[in-house]
Amino acid sequence: MVSPSPVTPADPAAVPPAGPPQDDSPPLGPNPGEPPAPRTAVEDLPRIVPRRRVGRRLTAAAALLVFALLVDSVVRNQAFQWEVVGRYFTTGAVLDGLLLTLWLTGVVMVLGFLLGTPLAVMRLSGNPVLRTLSWGYVWIFRSTPLLVQLLFWFNIGALYPTLGLGIPYGPQFVSVQTVNLLGPTLTAVIGLTLHEAAYAAEVVRGGILSVDSGQTEAAQALGLGRRRTLRRIVVPQAMRSIVPTAGNMLIGTLKGTSIVSVLAVHDLLYSVQLVYNQTYQVIPLLLVATVWYVAVTTVLSAGQFYVERYYARGAARALPPTPWQRLRVHLAVLRARLRALTAADARPAVGGDR
Repeated sequence: MVSPSPVTPADPAAVPPAGPPQDDSPPLGPNPGEPPAPRTAVEDLPRIVPRRRVGRRLTAAAALLVFALLVDSVVRNQAFQWEVVGRYFTTGAVLDGLLLTLWLTGVVMVLGFLLGTPLAVMRLSGNPVLRTLSWGYVWIFRSTPLLVQLLFWFNIGALYPTLGLGIPYGPQFVSVQTVNLLGPTLTAVIGLTLHEAAYAAEVVRGGILSVDSGQTEAAQALGLGRRRTLRRIVVPQAMRSIVPTAGNMLIGTLKGTSIVSVLAVHDLLYSVQLVYNQTYQVIPLLLVATVWYVAVTTVLSAGQFYVERYYARGAARALPPTPWQRLRVHLAVLRARLRALTAADARPAVGGDR
């Protein structure tokens, strides 16, 4: 008796899948008889919708509204007397005071850092005497108000009527009256320089300490001396930390020179005061000084940006763009958007003509 052979399962690939019969014909396109348009990978991706930042837009709109109201109140307020501001803005007395302010700022900054740099090196020295003397200088001049220092130097003749050069506790070869030696301008230079040197010393010391100690160790391993290491390796790297703070000091010194008006030094503020003491137009003349201070500070801030960008060359892969470069990028983006909008508006017109 022959037993029936067992039924083996057929090849899965040969068994048709269950379900409705498949149509192997290609899908029709939008018009009968036309092949369908191929689908791209971009069409299969979900649409990305940017996040709607309602709070940010409302805050920006409120800030712009407040700013517009403030500008409108300043421009339309007759009490500011803008015609008087324009009349005295470029007068000879105001420009002479501005030149003296700029000269005083430059001299004080240069002399302050020339004196502050050795004080910073002394503060970092291993000699305890030099370190203590530097610390004491910084402590005294940072603890005393600037106005008190200027008044002290202005009345130095009460303590030292004469200054002489000669042998200590012996005969003097040259002597001069202090009243005839220190005038208001020289007194302002001395007082501001000594005060600025204390802060410059701390700025330079902080910049030097910001440099990694491995740089100094590598220089010593190469056989470089201490002075050469400080001049060629440490200081150039420390400038990245010194320049921003020094820029703030420069702007602060520019505004701080207005305090020398108490010594009757003809700076910008004192020149303006002389004018409004005669015309009694206090507000517009103060606006003249304010606008000049803002203009000079803006120029100094722009210069600080380029100096910081120069010393960032070795620390950043890409330098920050300048304001002109940012403006060119924004203009290029704006032109591209305008071209896209123009092309989008022209497409329906061309299709309608067809």
